[in-house]
Amino acid sequence: MRGDDPKAGALWSYLSPEARVPQDHPLRAVRTMVERALVELDPVFRKMYSPIGRPSIPPEQLLRALVLQLLYSVRSERLLMEHLDADLRFRWFVGLNADDPVWDVTVFTKNRERLLKGDVAARFFAAVLRQAREADLLSDEHFSVDGTLIEAWASQASFKPKDEPHGKGGAPGGAGDFRGQRRRNDTHQSTTDPDARLYRKGGGQEARLCYLGHVLSENRHGLAVGGTITRAGGTAEREAALALIKQVPRAAHVTLGCDKAYDTADFVADARAAGVTPHVSQNTTNRRSAIDGRTTRHRGYEVSAFKRRLAEGVWGWLKTVGLLRKTRHRGTKRVGWVFTFTLAVYDLVRMRTLLAVRA
Repeated sequence: MRGDDPKAGALWSYLSPEARVPQDHPLRAVRTMVERALVELDPVFRKMYSPIGRPSIPPEQLLRALVLQLLYSVRSERLLMEHLDADLRFRWFVGLNADDPVWDVTVFTKNRERLLKGDVAARFFAAVLRQAREADLLSDEHFSVDGTLIEAWASQASFKPKDEPHGKGGAPGGAGDFRGQRRRNDTHQSTTDPDARLYRKGGGQEARLCYLGHVLSENRHGLAVGGTITRAGGTAEREAALALIKQVPRAAHVTLGCDKAYDTADFVADARAAGVTPHVSQNTTNRRSAIDGRTTRHRGYEVSAFKRRLAEGVWGWLKTVGLLRKTRHRGTKRVGWVFTFTLAVYDLVRMRTLLAVRA
């Protein structure tokens, strides 16, 4: 017998969003870890908001929504609100009932500065790492570092001479014609994102307006333990690597796996002075490597080269799932905030898998 196809839906539902999400759904484990991190941030939220006045959208709900945006690669906050309105899984994760109205998309715009000032992304990342450390998922002896370009939210046409803000032709907002011109970061600047720099990482590649992102991962399970955004530059990767390895909790002597871009005498010397054994891939193309047999003869050097793929895997997730192939924000502070928060979400995904395997 063929079933009916009613055109009108039922007026009432007796199932809550909680009942709609299967008990073995991957979001449940992630939400548990997110809740633990948000409990630690409660004192921070209390300082960020006034005790009187009209109640705001809870910052906990805003952060849960941003976690979902990264997990499901939702390309914009406006589209995120559409998902939140229609998907009961999203409502359950964020903490909204089935009949609760969703927020206006400008809620994120108005609260972004408050979250920036409170350094919420770094605190959330630290809270996630504490959970990983309590679960004995982190190594404090062996690390890998990797850097890559993150394309800025600015076009080539916005890169104009600093003394001529309207570019060639003087047309405000016009693209101009920069063919045949020599454009450099010391003479030109993007009018859209002044912090972005014109840079290319290798020969034969196109120079783009971008930032440099840096990730420090531990070699046991490939969890990100540190990260930062810097302006693009020739020495930025090496400087950021040393800064990150000095900040992370570690043993007295550690190893740091790096690719050929870090094979310079200055970096190797500075790393050894900081108690770090640089397991840098040798760059012997028309030059002499700064790494010699004292380092390469050890079995650990080969292990670090193999484990370095874990740091590269972090970037694979950040760019394909975490929406960081091209940033959607402008300015080092905002891009850095989103980058740090995305690293925390990556660790949540990895920890869910690792803890499930351990159980």
